[in-house]
Amino acid sequence: MSFKLMFRAIVFLLMLFVILYMGMNNTGSIAFSFPMIFEKGVTAPAALIYFGIFAIGVLAGIMLSFGGSGKKSADKSSKK
Repeated sequence: MSFKLMFRAIVFLLMLFVILYMGMNNTGSIAFSFPMIFEKGVTAPAALIYFGIFAIGVLAGIMLSFGGSGKKSADKSSKK
């Protein structure tokens, strides 16, 4: 296992710990307003709101890191 992969796994687990810790200590309900999606807004436990925003960020990061047309890798292999 490479150092880079291990480092990424540790950082990801630390981020999960922070979300868990915030969720454990912020148990009250909060109002979340995002007019483009929700007309009235959402009132939910803070832990669910934190986790939802974190999950959207993780998914966006995964899509950005694995995105691309695939043309660049094909061009590199044909030049060799």
